Amino acid sequence: MPGVLDSVNQRTQLVGQNRLELLMFRLSGRQRFGINVFKVREVLQCPRLTAMPKRNRVVRGVAHIRGQPISVIDLSMAIGGPPIDDINNRFIIIAEYNRTVQGFLVHGVERIININWENIMPPPKGTGRDSYLTAVTEIEKELVEIIDVERILADITPLSTDISEEVANQPVTIDKEAITLLIADDSAVARNQIKRALEPLGIKMELMKNGKEALDWLRQKADELDGSVHSLVPVMVSDVEMPVMDGYTLTAEVKADPRLSKLHVILHTSLSGVFNQAMVKKVGADDFIAKFHPDELASAVKKWLNDIA
Repeated sequence: MPGVLDSVNQRTQLVGQNRLELLMFRLSGRQRFGINVFKVREVLQCPRLTAMPKRNRVVRGVAHIRGQPISVIDLSMAIGGPPIDDINNRFIIIAEYNRTVQGFLVHGVERIININWENIMPPPKGTGRDSYLTAVTEIEKELVEIIDVERILADITPLSTDISEEVANQPVTIDKEAITLLIADDSAVARNQIKRALEPLGIKMELMKNGKEALDWLRQKADELDGSVHSLVPVMVSDVEMPVMDGYTLTAEVKADPRLSKLHVILHTSLSGVFNQAMVKKVGADDFIAKFHPDELASAVKKWLNDIA
């Protein structure tokens, strides 16, 4: 137990400080990539893979790890690159995204670095809508790319964004014409999933690409209203992992500003694991929902809307 508590304490020191730990790896070339350590369960030399009939072409097979079958995705192929060769001498990163565990086949794993989210930037303009990048940073004068894993998973196994009739029929007692929902997520795929899931509520939405954009927008509204924005923006749905400013820091900033503090914050993230509740409590978020379940998200939004009606 002390070991677990020490680990929780160590990880939560990053929360609200706009920092993350990034595991760096390479695919088929010299380019370096990064993945948030919070999503990584372990890194292993690639075990023997079992072929799957009718599998997606980027799924190289299934690995049986600790009694659990795990699909192994060739990350190089998934972003349009060549297949990773000699896979018996390569590595897989076992990671948990969107309530599922999968393995990412990579050429090699380097090291973990601690970095400020302010140094993680959105992809350069001009990368195009087909880009699989969600962010970039510079380490030792080299560009490190962060892949939009949610897009890759959506390409392999598209998620339904439809809410059930039961949830759709749950009443909202607030005047929907007078309010706006604020959505913050750096993944274009995730933003569109959230938008489609919440559209049946019939409430206007503002979509932001990172925490700083969301915070700047909220503060501008507070200046325009000369006071609290709670009546205009009662609920914000925010991702956790975002360049420039992460969702934990955004939440802490919102809760520390008297003009914004009454706003209900739902952290909606592909991050999962034993640290989440400690993090949510530390920054003062009102709710935490693991991606992606349309009914849970819509129900949570309605719950907090009705709470203020």
